[in-house]
Amino acid sequence: MALVDIVKAYDIRGTVPDQFDADIAYALGVAFASFSAASEIIVARDMRPSGVHLVDAFARGLETQGVDVVDLGLASTDMLYFASGIRHAPGAMFTASHNPAQYNGIKLCLAGAKPVGVDTGLAEIRQKAEDVLAGRGPRPATTPGRRTEKELLGAFADHVVSFIDPTSLRPMKVVADTANGMGGLVVPAVFERLSSIDLEVMYAELDGTFPNHPADPLQPENQRDLQARVVGGGFDLGLAFDGDADRVFLVDELGRGLSGSVTTAMLAAAMLRRHPGSVILHNLICSRVVPEVIREHGGTPVRTKVGHSFIKQVMAETGAVFGGEHSAHYYFRDNFRADSGIIASLLMLAELSRAEVPMSVLRRPYERYAASGEINTEVNDIHAAIERVAKVYDRFPADREDGLSVDCGSWWFNLRPSNTEPLLRLNLEASERDECDRRVAEVLQVLTGG
Repeated sequence: MALVDIVKAYDIRGTVPDQFDADIAYALGVAFASFSAASEIIVARDMRPSGVHLVDAFARGLETQGVDVVDLGLASTDMLYFASGIRHAPGAMFTASHNPAQYNGIKLCLAGAKPVGVDTGLAEIRQKAEDVLAGRGPRPATTPGRRTEKELLGAFADHVVSFIDPTSLRPMKVVADTANGMGGLVVPAVFERLSSIDLEVMYAELDGTFPNHPADPLQPENQRDLQARVVGGGFDLGLAFDGDADRVFLVDELGRGLSGSVTTAMLAAAMLRRHPGSVILHNLICSRVVPEVIREHGGTPVRTKVGHSFIKQVMAETGAVFGGEHSAHYYFRDNFRADSGIIASLLMLAELSRAEVPMSVLRRPYERYAASGEINTEVNDIHAAIERVAKVYDRFPADREDGLSVDCGSWWFNLRPSNTEPLLRLNLEASERDECDRRVAEVLQVLTGG
């Protein structure tokens, strides 16, 4: 399997061992050492069984180039970013996020959690790794690097809590579904610092085979257990984390999930109260409510492409204090511009405490439109399908910033290829639910050539 098949737009991801094995991990370690030119690189892994030997091979590649390896062991992705920030060293997080158990991958960053995407180093790293696999790699260093272990969970939890005033939180009951992912490690460590919050964790055991349900809370069916528990247990808020715990979806006290766009708008308002007049980023799939709320609260909205490497780069260029994505990635300037599900969770608890109303009430002003959610479609020719849709709607304003976005007045849509899977993703929003459903059927018919 060629490296080109697993090196994606902003990370590395593939099935183990047919696409991604120890030899490839070793080659990527050598390549990342050469690319980063760093004396120290931090590594961490999620709970997937394959992570142990993949990290070992990657670390061995780093060590051959004279790089010292700091091993965090089991960690969430946002903990790895935190380590990269405070140690000012590059990092490699071994995770496949929400993908099924047979997958694994790597999220790479440079010192200070600076992103590495296909245009900012991944393509070069892939080429260097291909050279290593072909026997053309760099010579080993005269003195190999050393591997040491580092415990940072406590320091990370303290960092997360620093985003709020814990004494301002009113007593609340919170339940978190960590889906046997890394939230099972970080969520209890953070919440034990919040004396007013009564926490329950569902599926807390770290198990990369995901015995209860997939660690992909973007899919509504994976939130059903949490929604039932919120209602049955009388909880004020539910939190649904993905596998590496850098994303979180919220569930209100009535068992209804909040979209990533609504949460982004609510967090944007909260951040603008703390940082008046700031720039706030939102990806181009977020609801229209997000830029509306940013402007209403005196901020400046900036629209970006989808993906963490793009957003972090624009945050650095604009000085944005916060950024959000429809997929529940929430980025914070004071978190080294990295995304963190647990920081977003605490900020939303602070918002609930400030408002002194239930989440079902707090969310209402932010739910102004009807959205389709992300609809995935397999097509034989992705480019031809996009162009077929573009031609049908060519009378409306459109752009190609990331796939195809078309503004049809009372409704709009974005159609873009997946960066990680062979799919086209449709996101559509309209003023009313009936129109949204009707327009989705219309675009899908064009898309599939029906």
